[in-house]
Amino acid sequence: MANLDAGKSGTFKIGGDIEINRLGFGAMRITGRGIWGPPADHDEAIRTLKRLPEIGVDFIDTADSYGPDVSERLIREALHPYDDVVVATKAGLTRSGPDIWAPNGRPDYLRGQAKKSLEKLGVEQIDLWQLHRIDPKVPRDEQFAAVKSLLDDGTVRHAGLSEVSIEEIEAASKVFKVATVQNRYNLIDRTSEDVLDYCGQHGIGFIPWFPLAAGDLARPGSILDRIAKAHGASPSQIALAWVLKRSPVMLPIPGTSKVAHLEENVAAVDIDLSDEDFAALDREGKKAFGAA
Repeated sequence: MANLDAGKSGTFKIGGDIEINRLGFGAMRITGRGIWGPPADHDEAIRTLKRLPEIGVDFIDTADSYGPDVSERLIREALHPYDDVVVATKAGLTRSGPDIWAPNGRPDYLRGQAKKSLEKLGVEQIDLWQLHRIDPKVPRDEQFAAVKSLLDDGTVRHAGLSEVSIEEIEAASKVFKVATVQNRYNLIDRTSEDVLDYCGQHGIGFIPWFPLAAGDLARPGSILDRIAKAHGASPSQIALAWVLKRSPVMLPIPGTSKVAHLEENVAAVDIDLSDEDFAALDREGKKAFGAA
């Protein structure tokens, strides 16, 4: 595809000082099945990563648990020394097998994993490091204090949270500045609507994971299907265009291990949804969410 430019999605400043294009890339899917082990096609995964800066994608979201360790190492192999690309990572979930995730919020573990990510990514400082989950077995203030220590010693520049409520953001904000929040959000999953609005009010970047989901709204004859056909686009592209239009703090990170799929996602920035279409999709998305 020619003339692809993620910069058309607009920009956002993480923590008020790291400017990125709003449409980013989630690097979970460049690993193996079950987010475990190496990718089925290593060379295609590397090609996909190398394509990112060529089409204006300058924000990559990964985690130590993707693989585990595989995603971070592939990113380094493909893109180090990164030049104008911001690589965000996370810690706080451990892996013992495919599709198995267990929280570990012990402060020494979180700090140790952040230091390991420095080495795996080959950087002196992580631009954005996120607590992957708040571990219910560890006092959350101890976890927040660990994050603050990483900021204080310069291991990380900015810090964020994942899968949190407004109350948890406010509690963390008493300990460190919350730069981003990464919650599941899409056209038909509106669980975090209040969190998104809070982030918008406070200048916190909101990173929706699973942003392309549209469920039954993608069926033939649906409003999403009709709008997609009118734009000569796929339903997932329209769903992504809707997410981008929803809020100026929205930083979607659709992921893939294939160049063609990456290019299809980035092409969504060229879709100009009318306010009428946006509102119609919003209504239908809320109905679908309420019926779920």
